[in-house]
Formats: sequence, structure tokens, C-alpha cells
Amino acid sequence: MTEELLAVAEAAVTQGMRQGADGVEAYASIGRQLSVEVRHRKVETLKQAEDKGIGVRLLKGQQVGFAFGTELSRAGIEDVVCRALAAAVYTGADTHRRLPEPAETYATMELYDQEIAAVPVEEKIALAKRMEEAALGFDPRVKVIEGSTYHEGSGEVAIVNSQGISASCRSAVCGLYISLAAQQDGQSETGYALWYGRRYRELLPEDLGREAASRAVKLLGARTIKTCTVPVVFDPYVAVDIIGLLGPALTAEAVQRGRSLFAGKVGEQVAAPGVTLVDDGTYPSGVRTAPFDGEGVPTQRTVLIENGVLKDYLYDTYTAHREGKRSTGNAVRGSFKSTPTVGTSNFYLEPGPYSPAELVGEVEQGFYVLEVLGMHTANPISGDFSVGAVGVWIEHGVLARPVRGVVIAGNIKELLTRIDAVGNDLRFFGGRGAPTFRVTGLKISGK
Repeated sequence: MTEELLAVAEAAVTQGMRQGADGVEAYASIGRQLSVEVRHRKVETLKQAEDKGIGVRLLKGQQVGFAFGTELSRAGIEDVVCRALAAAVYTGADTHRRLPEPAETYATMELYDQEIAAVPVEEKIALAKRMEEAALGFDPRVKVIEGSTYHEGSGEVAIVNSQGISASCRSAVCGLYISLAAQQDGQSETGYALWYGRRYRELLPEDLGREAASRAVKLLGARTIKTCTVPVVFDPYVAVDIIGLLGPALTAEAVQRGRSLFAGKVGEQVAAPGVTLVDDGTYPSGVRTAPFDGEGVPTQRTVLIENGVLKDYLYDTYTAHREGKRSTGNAVRGSFKSTPTVGTSNFYLEPGPYSPAELVGEVEQGFYVLEVLGMHTANPISGDFSVGAVGVWIEHGVLARPVRGVVIAGNIKELLTRIDAVGNDLRFFGGRGAPTFRVTGLKISGK
């Protein structure tokens, strides 16, 4: 199918140039999805879907037009090209719009596990059931399974442009997710766990089921605490939400629009010395790993913050040209239905030397955060945040009692400078990753 998609994309580029465009880019793709949700040992939903089409972006002078379609016949391609040309008339001129030049080579990557497609659906249903059974068997207080889900996605992508780029790849990912509730004395606490990756045999349903159950059970009996300022340890599930807020702010687009808290700070200390943030489109087994980005530019490893010092931003072709720089291979696109924009690939906080137990063991009194509510509401420009939190109180280096009904407030910029220890347990959740880390002196608002 990949060769067919390349032929379709090439035909679109040829058609666009023939009709008078000054530059043409065609992005053709086909994607397949399978989702199975089990609840209390019965299949709740089973969904299969396929989506294919082509998006054409072209230049007419300094204007850009874009259109997409799902019909890959000659007539369908001609229609998309004509609509893209018509759209260009209504866009403003921009001297920085251009298509990237071809690369000398692309990295060879193993992104497609044949087993994901080969394993029968019945076995995938069984994985979800095993995950649920492990959760229910962990503790009798685990009463409600909100959903035990297996998911997979696969597809092929081909991108061709009039500058000479002609690239294609095939990839697949699979994963498991479970959400549940534990109950005791009229109180209910939720727990969840998830894992996504490139290899079917790396799925561990029993481990995830027990992890979700453990997270819920350890919160039973939670109560609020008095307002205080103490060290806070962030579990990887929460740490990745915090790190995820930084990705958009580290794009050149946000900086150029004046919507980044990191604008104008390259070369400055913006985080504690032990903090290194990386975006890596070549990360082994990363779910967003690919040989090229949404424009056909080779992906790469970009160190954004190194030992606390801001080193760089993420660029696509457009934002790079505005500053006379090279693209970092960070043009992303949701599908053939959208134009590329600058964004993250595999974005993560590099692990440190400490075990999670050491991070907790060194705290006399503090708060281990298992879940936050509303982190997405943080101000992307100022960095201010105020979120509800659930976790466990730390007493003399030991996880002592569950806590809920508190609020953590602060500023992302200040939080970064107060990270005093980073764990060695890096975990990825989709395209974002983080280990456990500890922050000194955060205010916890309780009763």
C-alpha cells in the first residue's frame, strides 16, 4: 500500500505544478484503528475503523492553499488540487512560506510489529479481560471497573513535494488502559494505569491491572491536611502532565507569537541544574518516532533545556525560515486533513540517578502526588497554576496516610527551579515521558 500512496502523492504534485502552482506538497496516508473495551468480564465495545486520504498544500506566489480529500482516484486528486489552488487566492501573502529541500538520507527504523496485525481479535479481548481480572483479584475493595481497554493503531504515510522530497513509512502502536474504583465505608477512590508501545509482546496486562488497583486502594481513607509548605514528590503520571505543559511553550511558533514563558531566554538558567528536557523523534520504541516529520524533514534529537539552561526551541520549516535557522524536524500533523504545524514528538524529562524510594526516603514531612485535577488550565504565558491534588502524606521518609481535598498552587517557572532531585524511573505515556521528581517548598492548601 505504501508504494500506491507514493504514486498518489506524486500524481498530486505533478498535477499541481501542471496547473501553475509554484510549489506543491502532497501528504497521503491510510490509518487503521482497533479498540476493545471490557467491563466486568464482558465486551462493552469493539470498534474498527479505517481512514485514508490525501492533503495537498501548494504555493502560488507568496500565498498558500490547502485542501484534502478521501478519493484517491485521478479525478479525486484533480479535485483536491483545484480546491487548493482556489483556496490560495484567499490567503495572505507571507514571504516565509516555503517547502523544505530533500534530505540526503533518512534513518532506518523498525516501527512496524507484524504481530500486532497477526494476533486474532479474540486474543486482544483476552488481554483486556486478564488486565481486569488482575485488578479485581488485587484487593476485594476493588469493586468497579470503569473500563479495561486494548487499543491499536497502524498506518502508512507518503509525502512528496516539488522540491524533490519523496518519503514513506509504515508504523504501528498498541496499548492497554484500565480505569477502576475501590470502595470502603462509603468512600470511593479511582485508579488507572496505561502503557503504549511498538511491540505487542511488551504488553503486560496483569501488571497494569494490579498497578491501577494499587493506586486506588492506597487512597482509601484519604482526608485533607492543614495548609503547609513542604517538599512535594510527583509520581510519573503527574510529572508527565507538568512536563507536557512545557512542550507548547518551547516551540518557535509560541515564542514568535509572544505566547511563551521561555521567549528570549536562550542561554539563561530556567530550571534547576539537574533538569534536562529533550524532544527526540528518533527515540527507540517511542510511539511518535518516525524517520521524517510532517513535511518530510528528517527527525532528530533536540536538547531544549540542558542542566537547567535553555538551549533551543522546536522548529518546522516556516518558523525556522523566520529566524534564518534549520527545521528541527518538528512539523506535526494530525492527519491528511490538516496542514503541518510545529510541535513535539517524543518529549521527555531525562531521568536522574535516584530511585523513587530515595526521593521519598529523604523527606521528613511532605506530599507524594498521585493525581492532579485541572493541570491543563495552567496559564501558558505566565506559568501560573492552581490544581486539586490527591496523594499520600510523607512522614519521616515513609508514605504514611492518604490525602485528598487539597490544592497545589504555584508557577511552572518557579517549580522548574525548585526541582532538587530527579528519579531514574522514566515512563512514557504516549508521546510524553517523565520520571518521578521532587520539588522543594510548594504550598499545599488544605483546611
